[in-house]
Amino acid sequence: MAIIDASTLELSEKVVAINRVSKTVKGGRIMKFSALIVVGDGNGTVGFGIGKSSEVPDAIRKGIEDAKKNLIKISLKGTTIPHEIVGKFGAGEVLLKPAAAGTGVIAGGTVRAVVEAAGIKDIRAKSLRSNNPCNVVRATINGLSVIKSAEQVAEKRGKSVKEILG
Repeated sequence: MAIIDASTLELSEKVVAINRVSKTVKGGRIMKFSALIVVGDGNGTVGFGIGKSSEVPDAIRKGIEDAKKNLIKISLKGTTIPHEIVGKFGAGEVLLKPAAAGTGVIAGGTVRAVVEAAGIKDIRAKSLRSNNPCNVVRATINGLSVIKSAEQVAEKRGKSVKEILG
């Protein structure tokens, strides 16, 4: 899981969730907003961030800045992922399966935002436990970050790609 420099990339941003939170003080309630943002270059680089502010646009801006600090590079095999994986974070659990070319993105809203930002065109995904957007996004990112290509596995084992694939 390598951290990427965001200044050289052309990133697209997607707002996944905006949540209004309130704090009760002596004078009444104070309303603030938190925004969950996913950014990606559409070519295997993706990240997410959370921004909080009293105004929605400020929360989104802060979320984008945070997401650019947390970019990771993922392994792709054509337009899909190399193998099946279950990503976990807290109570969030996401099953990610590779799909044949032309299948498209079969996933729920939060998982869809992450895989589309990453540039994955064909994938099947299912959110298994929590439907909390923050946990689902983190579980998806965790799952995508541990995916290894055949080349990476072959290099680690000291074998050729042909021996790994059979």
